[in-house]
Amino acid sequence: MAGLELLSDQGYRIDGRRAGELRKIQARMGVFAQADGSAYIEQGNTKALAVVYGPHEIRGSRSRALPDRALVNCQYSSATFSTGERKRRPHGDRKSCEMGLQLRQTFEAAILTKLHPRSQIDIYVQVLQADGGTYAACVNAATLAVMDAGIPMRDFVCACSAGFVDGTALADLSHVEEAAGGPQLALALLPASGQIALLEMDARLHEDHLEQVLEAAAQAARDVHTLLDQVVRQHVQEASILLGD
Repeated sequence: MAGLELLSDQGYRIDGRRAGELRKIQARMGVFAQADGSAYIEQGNTKALAVVYGPHEIRGSRSRALPDRALVNCQYSSATFSTGERKRRPHGDRKSCEMGLQLRQTFEAAILTKLHPRSQIDIYVQVLQADGGTYAACVNAATLAVMDAGIPMRDFVCACSAGFVDGTALADLSHVEEAAGGPQLALALLPASGQIALLEMDARLHEDHLEQVLEAAAQAARDVHTLLDQVVRQHVQEASILLGD
């Protein structure tokens, strides 16, 4: 992190936030009428779009059908203009496949798949602009889209990143903070139960500091839950008005 002060002596980060403060979050549900569920989210300058189809019959070989639960299929892609580097393959590369796998593991832990045996649920997420916290933005957008589709879940799935700088845990890392290196983790949390759906670390972190960073990510995820809950309630209220209830 040489040459770049990520945390000032007064406790402020480069963008003016405190250590545990989230970037501004804005979100909308029901952005595509053609999909069963959809959502758009902005976390700082990171922007992601999620659409959900299903539950529906298994596409392709019926041997893929699971007799006791639904098959969750997640695909991740990033727009070619999402970062300063132009990508030849916005989806299908190694990073996209890994992200798709992480999203699938996350939502298999949250969706009540046993209510829809021998069926398939498709979750497609695209990052339109990447500025740190990509996985978290994808999870949060997909959570809203799954709820918009009316698919039963155990709980919200809320995600946030965290890092460790100068003895302080930082929540919701921006691209500059991620690029500076250092220990970082991404956490997907089911806030009501406190169950961790997914936890990933990008670098070594001494065990003495792990609890501090983990708690910073968990608290940030709970703060995200408060915001997403407001988005869902507002969407339901607007839908009720449109239906004349």
